[in-house]
Amino acid sequence: MQAPLSGTTSIYLQIANLVEDNILKDILLEEEQAPSTNELARLYAINPATAAKGLNLLADEGILYKKRGLGMFVAPGAKTMVQAKRKEAFKSTYIQPLVAEAKNLGLTQQELTHMLAEALQEPSET
Repeated sequence: MQAPLSGTTSIYLQIANLVEDNILKDILLEEEQAPSTNELARLYAINPATAAKGLNLLADEGILYKKRGLGMFVAPGAKTMVQAKRKEAFKSTYIQPLVAEAKNLGLTQQELTHMLAEALQEPSET
């Protein structure tokens, strides 16, 4: 689970994103226990309350659920929920601005589709 935290967004949001990433990668499966706030606090050298805020955010969204006295667990359907959430964020962050700029440039839908198809054929930089 360990990936470095950055200063770009709030730490609790980064914790939530790391847990979501692990759900998407099938590292954390449905009904499996999520890392505890203390585990996250030790791993990332952060305040346990900050870790708890990230986990509670996911619980509020229904991605995790609490078992009294046992901790947080991955909810049934969590992967699907995370995918839907991330797809919507992808659309608003990348697709809508892309379409707006394409309109500004006078690109047709066919031209934009062709450009996307070409870009998908290019080797990724990751």
